[in-house]
Amino acid sequence: MTPLRVAVVGAGAWGAEHARIFSGRSDTELVAIAGRTPERTEHRAAAFATQAYTDVAAMLAEQSPDLVSVCLPNEGHFAVTRQLLEAGVNLLVEKPLVFDLAEADTLLAAAEASGSFFAINFNHRYAEPVIRAKAAIDGGELGRPVFVTWRFGGEANHGTSPHANLIETQCHGFDMVEHLVGPVTSVAAQMTDATYGDYSTVALALELADGVVATMLGSYDSSYAYPDSQLIEVNGTEGRLTIHDTVRRLEISRAGDAERRVWEAGYFDDEARGFHATFDRHVEEVLAALRAGAPPPVPAAAGRRALELAHAAITSFQTGRRIAVDPRA
Repeated sequence: MTPLRVAVVGAGAWGAEHARIFSGRSDTELVAIAGRTPERTEHRAAAFATQAYTDVAAMLAEQSPDLVSVCLPNEGHFAVTRQLLEAGVNLLVEKPLVFDLAEADTLLAAAEASGSFFAINFNHRYAEPVIRAKAAIDGGELGRPVFVTWRFGGEANHGTSPHANLIETQCHGFDMVEHLVGPVTSVAAQMTDATYGDYSTVALALELADGVVATMLGSYDSSYAYPDSQLIEVNGTEGRLTIHDTVRRLEISRAGDAERRVWEAGYFDDEARGFHATFDRHVEEVLAALRAGAPPPVPAAAGRRALELAHAAITSFQTGRRIAVDPRA
């Protein structure tokens, strides 16, 4: 199998995870790292024995990558992503897709016009507890789903948008609620800017199809050091499941039964225990789809959908009204 030539755009902390994965696989060759700061980019490229660039166009011309993996600061995704799509490059991009819906539509249209493979990294879907939870829900173990709870809170990532927490972090929540249970049909929101001026904590009430309801609590006023900083609960007519800290534990209970079934990674399951490994799992499916000429396992349109729901929440908070959204979007 001829290795796929992969370039990483972004030399930051999470960009190192992109470089780690593509440099360590036998079926990919990390041919370039492109960044904004020459010294930092050269240091990162040297660490992975590849070429450094600060000019994306020059990188494309000289390296002709089969796939470009984009990991830039959250509010700096649009221009480079559009440049790459207009060049016809296949992309795996980090969340959030962008902060502006018009920009999201521009990117999706550019991908459609160029025929680019366009995936987004909602890696929470690939955590072992999430995979097992999805199978349990789809298999009817919980009966008819009735309500879903998502909670995710940690330290602030300060940016220029007052809605950074909602758009760049709680996008995982919007994606997970729809991934596990079904499409959102309306959103109502409360937010607070009491700590540092941005809307750092949000509480949302969601209506889903088939009468299911959901709540989301997202915060930059908490800490990732706290137990259950990330918690998911899905409750059905016949049972309940909870996912603790994405990768740590899955518990499934039956209604009326005091005992519960628990999954936790065992002694030889280190891979399933690590959050970063969820990205490795996603990349495995991304590369398989790219080689097969199939659609991405998580298309960039999922990023646009999460952004649409975030903007519905913003409108709800600003107007004091529940905002309907199209479940088919």
